Amino acid sequence: MASVTLSEVRKAYSGFEVIHGIDLDVRSGEFLVLVGPSGCGKSTLLRMIAGLEEITDGTISIGDRVVNDLPASQRNLSMVFQSYALYPHMSVRKNLAFGLGNLRMPKDEIARRVADAARILQIEELLERKPRQLSGGQKQRVAIGRAIVREPQLFLFDEPLSNLDAELRVQMRVELAGLYQRLGTTMIYVTHDQIEAMTMATRIVVLNKGNVEQVGTPYELYNFPRNLFVASFIGSPKMNLLAANAASGRADIPGLGSIALPPGITADGPITIGLRPEQLTISSADRPLPLEGRAAEGVEPSASGPLTVTGIITLVEYLGSEVFIYLRLETGQTILVKAPGKSSHHNGENLTVSLHPDDAHYFDATGQRLAKAGE
Repeated sequence: MASVTLSEVRKAYSGFEVIHGIDLDVRSGEFLVLVGPSGCGKSTLLRMIAGLEEITDGTISIGDRVVNDLPASQRNLSMVFQSYALYPHMSVRKNLAFGLGNLRMPKDEIARRVADAARILQIEELLERKPRQLSGGQKQRVAIGRAIVREPQLFLFDEPLSNLDAELRVQMRVELAGLYQRLGTTMIYVTHDQIEAMTMATRIVVLNKGNVEQVGTPYELYNFPRNLFVASFIGSPKMNLLAANAASGRADIPGLGSIALPPGITADGPITIGLRPEQLTISSADRPLPLEGRAAEGVEPSASGPLTVTGIITLVEYLGSEVFIYLRLETGQTILVKAPGKSSHHNGENLTVSLHPDDAHYFDATGQRLAKAGE
């Protein structure tokens, strides 16, 4: 196992900088996932750690060694790519052993490592097959096995599941998580799929346009996103965002109503209120109801209770265990509500939902999180 430290790491192509001075500490033995939209720089960052891309500036250390000038072959790491890159004319056994043979390793040691990798990945019965005789999931296991046999101090994965179908992706996620538990080796994994990141990582690095937006556990990123980008990117389905104006401890949501800001938030001016779809509570499905908390002549908004809003259902997505309901509000904005699978709703139905101020996330005009008391 090895730690990895990046200090002010930059990467530029023909003077155009794509990685902007990243500082990052990868702990020994952790499963760190780099996640972000396409073009955010996550694969470039991984390739610089691997030694496949030169860095423009900064320092990369693996363990206690600065590796800036070390070729990939001397960094004691293994990398698994999106493509399987198996030798089609070789058996699985020979594919696993090929790199070790080039290192002039004794035959008995090669045999031991191949057998160990095959046992860990449960591919013993495939050792004599050729790649053309394997399924996509089996080919990916072999590609991972080729990395395991090197017994490196660091594993790097560059979107290894992107070529698999949905069912196989789920299966391979479970297998990779199990592999990490068995080996305990430091792993850095790149994906654009935030579900992969949330289900496998001990910590996640959210990247955007060559910058680190936030580093934290899946729990921290989901429940305490540092800014609007992280709040919007982490979570499936995405967070609902409502524009509001804050003053005197309250937030007015134009056209919907007013809520009391939770203790600790002292914003004044434009803010954004974020609500996860599962944090909206369905309160009625019969008929439109008045909007509780709405500022109206002769009516004071509620002090600190939930805000109730009514809209028309425009789309229902039934997923079995849960239902996604798209609700168009009187303001014209559509919000997404997540309900249990046993819920029965249909297009055109009037639906009333309530949101509680304590459940919401709050962001200032620059998109940075406004922390509640105790956070």
